[in-house]
Amino acid sequence: METKDLLEDIKLQEIIDLLRSNISAEELMEALDDYHENDIAEAYEALEPEDRRRLFDILGAERLSEIFPYIEDVGEYLAEITPEQAADVLENMDADDAVDALEDIEDEEEREKLIALMDKDASADVRLINSYDEDEIGSMMTTNFIVIAKNFTVKQAMRSLISQSKDNDNINTIYVEDEDKKYYGAIELRDLILARDYTPLDDIISHSYPSVKADAMIADTIEDLKDYAEDSIPVLNPNDEIIGVITSQDIIEAVDDEMGEDYAKLAGLTAEEDLNESLPESIKKRIPWLLLLLGLGLVTSSVIGIFDKVVASVAIVVVFQSLILDMAGNVGTQSLAVTIRVLMDEEISGLEKAKFVLKEMRVGGTNGLILGVLALFFIALYLHVFKGYIWFAAFRISSIVGFSLFIAMIVSSFIGTIIPIFFHKIKVDPAVASGPLITTVNDLVAVVTYYGLAGLLLVGHI
Repeated sequence: METKDLLEDIKLQEIIDLLRSNISAEELMEALDDYHENDIAEAYEALEPEDRRRLFDILGAERLSEIFPYIEDVGEYLAEITPEQAADVLENMDADDAVDALEDIEDEEEREKLIALMDKDASADVRLINSYDEDEIGSMMTTNFIVIAKNFTVKQAMRSLISQSKDNDNINTIYVEDEDKKYYGAIELRDLILARDYTPLDDIISHSYPSVKADAMIADTIEDLKDYAEDSIPVLNPNDEIIGVITSQDIIEAVDDEMGEDYAKLAGLTAEEDLNESLPESIKKRIPWLLLLLGLGLVTSSVIGIFDKVVASVAIVVVFQSLILDMAGNVGTQSLAVTIRVLMDEEISGLEKAKFVLKEMRVGGTNGLILGVLALFFIALYLHVFKGYIWFAAFRISSIVGFSLFIAMIVSSFIGTIIPIFFHKIKVDPAVASGPLITTVNDLVAVVTYYGLAGLLLVGHI
């Protein structure tokens, strides 16, 4: 790993030295062809502002438009050049990359100014993508695609492909529209190349090629789109006209975003945080669930208060309370995470859900039995050796801990699956709603089971 990092550092320094050099623009452009845009972007960020401004005249807007999509926060670098130059870079980007770059600019007036300076087609594409909410498919599409008419001959289709490929590099799949401009199907580039001139175009069109509506919710469709494993999928407007495509890379990023959002929700956050987020913003995201958890924690504490006589009579039981609660919480969280993953499949039936709940309970019960037996013996040994309890009393206490652990893990598995399934049924996001409730219910069940057994079997008996 250290060798790899060293080689990457050397390569980065090579590019930085190259960008700072005084070689001719032609020589620089030729030398940069040996490096990936991602590596060039990293080197570009390491330069001083005056060096970056000088590079604009050398590299030009078109070359920078290939580099800027790999920069994390491109807004600050667009601000280093004139608005006209920035607009020139943006209009040479794919529309979705331009939208992402514009989002890095906080000043809304500045964003609108740059869009207005872009050429008519580029600004129209940006406004089209911006017209969709961030949770809709249309917000993640690109307008970089090739479309032909279904009544073309193979020769006409090839000519159209060559003509359109000057401005579009998504050429692996060619989309077909009918006389009314409606989506008709798709042709793989390989099939078009191999087709004879006299082959009817309809013979090589895939009419079952998937498509998606621009206003479809990303969360509802992303799993289905992922299963198709296509390079790109056409995005349609309400009139079934092709207005863009989403690429396999877009789908990967969307899946990653969904996982990140679910993780944030499971952690009790209202949204994901990033490294550069301000203190007030982070607090605003965390405090709502923390306040709710505080209230629910007070409920659990009140229930524990009911068993104050048990605690006063057999104080040793308090030592193992955290063990029971922690294990119940761990099992509940595991079941919740697995359940949310299962619920992403919208086609799962009620019977399959019931089987899944029973399976999770069996898993929880088996694990609970194993850990409960281990706890029984190890806690008894601990009480006898370190606390001076006789073996009978030590095993009496440890058996209660072990049995409570067994019950808590079964119940936690059940609660961790049934609650998210219930919330999913009533159209409430199970990731954001289930976590705190599961924790509280599991704690209550574990506390009542543990202290209830301790009160029945220990008070007055040891």
